[in-house]
Amino acid sequence: MPTKSTRLTFAVLATGAGVFSMLQSLIAPALPTVQHALNTSQSTVTWVMTAYLLSASVFTPILGRVGDLIGKKRTLVAVLVTVTLGCLLAALAPNIGVLIVARVVQGIGGALFPLSFGIIRDEFTPAEVGPSISNLSAVIAAGGGVGLVAAGPIVSALDYRWLFWLPVGVVAVTTLIALRYVPESPSRAEGRVSWLGAVLLSGWLVALLLPLSQAGQWGWGSARVIGLFAAAVLLFALWLLAEARSRTPLIDLRVMRLPAVWTTNTTALLFGAGMYAIWSFLPGFVQTPSSAGYGFGASVTAAGLLMLPMLLAMFCSGVLSGRLEPVLGAKKLLTTGAALGAVACGFLALWHDQQWQVAFAAGIFGLGIGLAFASMANLIVGSVPPGQTGAATGMNANIRTIGGSIGAAVTSVLVTGRLQSSGLPYGSGYTHGFTLLALLCLAAALAALLVPVQRAGRLSASARADADSVLTEPEAAVAPGAGS
Repeated sequence: MPTKSTRLTFAVLATGAGVFSMLQSLIAPALPTVQHALNTSQSTVTWVMTAYLLSASVFTPILGRVGDLIGKKRTLVAVLVTVTLGCLLAALAPNIGVLIVARVVQGIGGALFPLSFGIIRDEFTPAEVGPSISNLSAVIAAGGGVGLVAAGPIVSALDYRWLFWLPVGVVAVTTLIALRYVPESPSRAEGRVSWLGAVLLSGWLVALLLPLSQAGQWGWGSARVIGLFAAAVLLFALWLLAEARSRTPLIDLRVMRLPAVWTTNTTALLFGAGMYAIWSFLPGFVQTPSSAGYGFGASVTAAGLLMLPMLLAMFCSGVLSGRLEPVLGAKKLLTTGAALGAVACGFLALWHDQQWQVAFAAGIFGLGIGLAFASMANLIVGSVPPGQTGAATGMNANIRTIGGSIGAAVTSVLVTGRLQSSGLPYGSGYTHGFTLLALLCLAAALAALLVPVQRAGRLSASARADADSVLTEPEAAVAPGAGS
């Protein structure tokens, strides 16, 4: 736990990261309300979510690297100011176009995750780092759940614009406190931002995530989807080449090849697929009228309450993991978290006829999310050189998002691939979807078994040597022409 001298810093980091995480899911249940209020189409209003996803994916690793180079506090304050302005613009948006732009601005806040992890690593004592990262991860995980639970009551009691007015005040105050009390981290990476790497990274992320999020409307076989996937492959290859040849790469590929990093990222990809798909489809399942042969016809607020066990469980297990990690190690907690996700999705595939069954499965999945989030962050932070903390944790968050986009897209195909005459999906579509998610989480648990053993946030000797070599290798190792 943070000591008295670091508690305020932790409170600032937790508030900023928690609000951003909440903004990811807060608007999703209110999309039909936004569509009606701004007089737009269903296909257009989905860009409120897509724009946020793309923006966060692009800026999270880039600004994480910027923080490593110019100072994490300076970058943190700038990002908090940007999120405040984005929320203010969204609250005042007169039309859907302005709201989409506001969501792009809000997405820059994705950098709060790697910046916060980096500040904890730099400023907190070694004994505080592991528990503090676990607690912050619990807040981040719970933030998404808070968004799902709180959206309905806020919209019903006030107006959808208050989904943004409330964060404006919270983030503005947090910014002022951060400016005054958060210390500037002494650890700085050397070099500069590789803007070629940044452009290519942005290009392949957008080219990959855009068709994944829009393929349901454009059609999986459409020229736009196929063309963007082809562009993503090409830009990814160019990005790898540029980063391998750069003296100051945006993402050091040697760091990405560290055993603890690539195995944790693989787990993040698979578990993210299950987690984001559950967040996307479980509320819709319980809101489906019972006339469809399943579902409970729940309101947005009632659907949020059914997700409440997930919210409470993910926060509690995330906090608890900070106490368990010194005893069990992050690897066991990550494996357990992913396995709990598989159990929850398997339970939903077999039993989803009663509301208590859905609530129970949501709670089990919440336990898994809390353990997995905290463990992934601790494994990455404990495995990379200090100068790569922001970039490495930013990429881990991105990989989890990419997995989530893939999981949601594939689940959407299973759920909506065959519709009843009423236009509602068949119950078998959800059953197949839950089964797929169970398999993905099971694969994540198997991938987690490959993670090198660490205890109390300490690397094994071999992993420490690998991480140190990233810092000590001569510059010739990354000179033009050097391989990855």
